[in-house]
Amino acid sequence: MNERLAKIRADIREFWSSRTKNQKITYISSASAVILLAALLTFFLSRTEYAPLYSDVPRAEIGRIKEALDSQGVPNRVAPGGTSILVPKERVDELLVTLAVEGIPSSGTPNYSFFTENAGFGMTDNEFNMAKLSTMQNELASLIKGIEGVKDAKVMITLPNESVFLNDSVQQASASIVLKTDPGHQFTEPQIRALYTLVSKSLPNLSTDDIVIMNQYSEYYDLRDDTNPYGTSLTDQMAIKKTIERDLQRQVQMMLGTMMGQDKVVVSVTTDIDFHLENREENLVTPVDEENMEGIALSVQRITESFSGTGAGAGGTPEAEDPTDNRTGFVEGTFGNGDYERIEETVNNEVNRIRKEIVESPYKIRDLGIQVMVEPPTPDDPASMPPGLQADIERILSTVVRTSLDKAAAGDLTEEELNEKIVVSVQQFNGKPADFSEPPTNIPWWVYAIGGALLLVIGILVFAYFRKRRRERELEEELVIEEQQASIEVDDINTEVETEGTLRRKQLEKMAKEKPEEFAKLLRTWIAEE
Repeated sequence: MNERLAKIRADIREFWSSRTKNQKITYISSASAVILLAALLTFFLSRTEYAPLYSDVPRAEIGRIKEALDSQGVPNRVAPGGTSILVPKERVDELLVTLAVEGIPSSGTPNYSFFTENAGFGMTDNEFNMAKLSTMQNELASLIKGIEGVKDAKVMITLPNESVFLNDSVQQASASIVLKTDPGHQFTEPQIRALYTLVSKSLPNLSTDDIVIMNQYSEYYDLRDDTNPYGTSLTDQMAIKKTIERDLQRQVQMMLGTMMGQDKVVVSVTTDIDFHLENREENLVTPVDEENMEGIALSVQRITESFSGTGAGAGGTPEAEDPTDNRTGFVEGTFGNGDYERIEETVNNEVNRIRKEIVESPYKIRDLGIQVMVEPPTPDDPASMPPGLQADIERILSTVVRTSLDKAAAGDLTEEELNEKIVVSVQQFNGKPADFSEPPTNIPWWVYAIGGALLLVIGILVFAYFRKRRRERELEEELVIEEQQASIEVDDINTEVETEGTLRRKQLEKMAKEKPEEFAKLLRTWIAEE
């Protein structure tokens, strides 16, 4: 047995020593790759993949769940933080059903089933009200948890005390909610409005003004006024005012900076913004011909009557003078001559009837002021200011003010009113405005030069390395070939001892090549002699 093992070792050693260096490297690499692949397959196929069974559960509840899993012999792990428990992934659904049958988890917070399970005559009104309030809070928190981005919710409700006396005023309820949101999650305005509506409709006499919602980072979610889509809060108004002033300031700064230089001009803009949103309806009646104040004649009726002749004059007794006459008595008058003429004209004109529904948008600039400070080309010499340049700046600013102001609010401004809204000061700057912007990160040229040199050196070294390896490989192949040639011994076919017979044979071969006719005659002579 030992001789057989020794022979196997000798054969292996002889086989290994007869291999080249590249062959040895190939054998070792292949064996290592096979071993590593087998280890990885064994690790991934035999390991247990865990998945969360319950997440964001109180630690006391996690302890009860772990105890139940240990009693069933189920492998489990408690996640960092102690609020989640992990079990094998393929058994998650099975364990959820099994533990639910046992009433696990049970957070200890009552729901509406509390009243059906614990209703009895021994419960007082205070106990009932406390249980009812706690149940309402828990149910509302459960509704809020179903919203995307909310991990947990705590709800505190304050209900008004009911009085035995009749009172016209209705007391309002209030609610305070603290949300535990996912990191980085931002609620949109429709989501915030839906959250406020959900809470306000869950309790009687609860207005959205009496609801406060915040997250775990003390960030409040305020409800905007739906009647004004542009927002009416002071924060929104200040932000809009700041945006308008910044845009005007940048526009003026860019124009004047192009003329004088960016470091030679400082611009400040102040505005008065009208945030009033107005909806109105106008019913107007105007003539078709506004110049003559006339409309279109739809129909015209003219009546003309005339009389000329002699007739009885008017007579009779007035009713006041003879009340018993019953309006039948009269006194004849005297005859006389007279003329009578009557002209009547009726014209029906058509007019313009205009109905307008006007919605005036807010953000109108009612007043605007621009203050500009200009430094002359020679800072300490105000006279170095080019003549007429200050007047040009004032005209530019007048145009900006005239086109930016609301026409209905400002009306037609005179030159004096425009000059009151513009201030141009020419003086030396004692300090430049601080530039808090980050300077551009320009890489110096020498960094690129050093990088290029390093790349060149690395390329040369790599080329030299591979060239050296190729030479070593060629030398190794030559040595192997020489060793193989040296190991094979072949007798030299040219080592032959010259005798008389060999000399004659060579002479005959030479004659056959050089003088074939004489060689043929010689052969015939030898044949004839035999």
